[in-house]
Amino acid sequence: MDFPTWAAPRRAAFDAYLEDRFLDAWPTSFASPLRYALFGGGKRFRPLMVFAAYEALADQPDDLSPALPLAAAIELVHTYSLVHDDLPSMDDDDERRGRPTLHKKWDEAMAILVGDALLTEAFLLVTEAPLSDHICRDVTRRLSGAAGYRGMVGGQVADIQWSQSDWGMDELLRLHAMKTGALITFAAEAGALAAGATDDQVNTLSAIGKAVGLAFQLADDVLDEEEDAGAEGPPSFLKFRDRTTTLNHAQEVISGAIEQAATLPRPDALVGLAQFCISRSH
Repeated sequence: MDFPTWAAPRRAAFDAYLEDRFLDAWPTSFASPLRYALFGGGKRFRPLMVFAAYEALADQPDDLSPALPLAAAIELVHTYSLVHDDLPSMDDDDERRGRPTLHKKWDEAMAILVGDALLTEAFLLVTEAPLSDHICRDVTRRLSGAAGYRGMVGGQVADIQWSQSDWGMDELLRLHAMKTGALITFAAEAGALAAGATDDQVNTLSAIGKAVGLAFQLADDVLDEEEDAGAEGPPSFLKFRDRTTTLNHAQEVISGAIEQAATLPRPDALVGLAQFCISRSH
């Protein structure tokens, strides 16, 4: 399939769904930094994973309404993590996607509060999904695990402690499975749950999500090779393997994910997304 052609209208539908979010913030000045963070030019990779997983299984794949709130919840959690990661006490970045980071455009206190608001709003979004109470509880449980100390936050703690440790490849794999992979895995699971998947189908999508999350990080490390170089650089697979070996590993992982996707009723979008994650320029 032509992945960009598939992705473009779904990104547009996703942004339209979020268009009015936070306009009711008070003080009214709070709306601007919230929307600045949320509409910062990201590729919406995680929401697209939700849609691809949903469309692979749904009886009515063109009706995205069951999946949109879950996709939005994931994007809010991801966006909050970026706002907090950019803070001086974390990665201390002045720019993201060609714009000043939020704490540079406003201040650190505002960046912290924006992150807090995005995270808590994400769980409200889950409750707005037109799904059964049972599925909403399952989604909430999985999102909490993926975002919290067992997942993304725990991975970030490992990231900032990396230079103080003598960890090796096993620890690096675990770090990235938590920091990057957990939310991508959840996106695949959420799409499956929104489509009314069986337990076996959810497990298949979970395995695909884990594979895509690993390949995504392998590709990221290659793209960031120069920026991350040196002993003081962040944890990277290129500290243990050369560029070619890392790219080959990413391709092997994605090939396995594509084989699993082929067992699903409509795998084309998942296959396109999997291939995109290792062919993107960033």
